[in-house]
Amino acid sequence: MSETQRPGILPCQAIDALIATGAIKAEAPFEFDQVQPASLDLRLGARAWRVRASFLPGRHTVRERIADVAMHEVDLTQGFVLERGCVYIAELQERLSLPPGVSARANPKSSTGRVDVFVRLLSDRGNAFDDVDPGYDGPIYMEIAPQTFSVLVRTGTRLNQLRLKAGAPPRLRTESVGVDLTGEIAGFRGRRHAGVVDLDNVDGHDPRDFWEPLRPKDGQLLLDPGEFYILASKGAVEIPVMEAAEMTPIDPSVGEFRVHYAGFFDPGFGTDEAHGKGSRGVLEVRSHETPFILEDGQTVARLVYEPLTERPDRLYGDLGSHYQRQGLKLSKHFKPWGG
Repeated sequence: MSETQRPGILPCQAIDALIATGAIKAEAPFEFDQVQPASLDLRLGARAWRVRASFLPGRHTVRERIADVAMHEVDLTQGFVLERGCVYIAELQERLSLPPGVSARANPKSSTGRVDVFVRLLSDRGNAFDDVDPGYDGPIYMEIAPQTFSVLVRTGTRLNQLRLKAGAPPRLRTESVGVDLTGEIAGFRGRRHAGVVDLDNVDGHDPRDFWEPLRPKDGQLLLDPGEFYILASKGAVEIPVMEAAEMTPIDPSVGEFRVHYAGFFDPGFGTDEAHGKGSRGVLEVRSHETPFILEDGQTVARLVYEPLTERPDRLYGDLGSHYQRQGLKLSKHFKPWGG
């Protein structure tokens, strides 16, 4: 980070510059749509390992810890089904050599969260998932734990994305997000014994084979423990062009459930300027130990906004998007409901 650079999230042109200078490298050439307005899509490498337990590297490299917990190695080059209820660690094609003062944070892509695949980034000697310290120089890996559906992945599949941040941003602003439980269909619940979701097959799955529609009564929905739900925000979500946002899980004080496993919103989402006015936030919801009754309009999550260091050269949806102008919507892997 230069002395004159304002703190905040780096936009696409700054990410392009990091790639050009070698601060971000990859085994294969970067793809044209890999750099989003304020994030970088990460791609699976050639190998993964089925592991008996999740871990944080701590004093070790990720490969050293994999040697302690690996059950068997997996070849991703021809495609491989990751079974629900199992945990895997995969190599990523990208490698980081971050400049001093530049840190990184990862989050699942929207399509990943909407099929209930829990993913977290790992870096050598890291003490936290998803966060990469300033100046980090080394490989990065992904923990993958499918929860509801088994999924087919392969080398190059994109499951998470990386934000790059310069310095410590000023005080963040937050906004509460309520849930919409109106309409004939107000949400979907994942079917536990469905087939395999191919995560590179867009519009290739019949949603009726994987999802059960929800029709709440009197604006209420009972969340069953351990079940996975897709719901929508009560109001529209709009991310200004000079900000990026992350939807954070709600604290236990408002309910025993977790909302949103994929939390990055890029600049321009839901804005008139990016032709997305009226876009809703889609909520991935899982109840914890006890049944919980949600009511229409109830606060279920918070959006945390951070400033960008400069205006991005492109906005959300400029490279094409499945989720701009969305309402209640399943992931891109499924045909439209009733279609």
